[in-house]
Amino acid sequence: MKKTTILTHSEEETFQIAGKLAKNLKGDEILLLTGELGAGKTVFTKGLCFGLGLKTNNHVCSPSYTLVNVYDAKFRIFHIDLYRLVSRADIEDLGWEDYIGEGIIIVEWGEKMEIKFDCIRVRIEVLAGNKRKIFIEDPFNGPHYKGA
Repeated sequence: MKKTTILTHSEEETFQIAGKLAKNLKGDEILLLTGELGAGKTVFTKGLCFGLGLKTNNHVCSPSYTLVNVYDAKFRIFHIDLYRLVSRADIEDLGWEDYIGEGIIIVEWGEKMEIKFDCIRVRIEVLAGNKRKIFIEDPFNGPHYKGA
């Protein structure tokens, strides 16, 4: 498993790191994003979507109430937010597994999900100011963040 740690100093850098990771995705990955409220999970998601060729990421927002947003870019992107879901049953009822193999699945608050599939795990830690420490674990040992 490849593990990478990256320090960013602004939202723009976090966005750019995610965009670099996205450039090498194959189209069927699952990414679990974790971090406290305001850590930058949605900024990271916007960067991923931009890196995947989404023309505008103005409508990329945390789907806290809709639970799943779908975007069309180089690959279909399923953006899931588990913030409001508390029970395992609620998460299972979401039917997210239907999206496997249909595109890239990005899950905010991924720590709430028990997942039996290989996935890329991204943990964002808040430091002083706008600094973030981003931990990326990739079970595929792929070149997902070459140059990041």
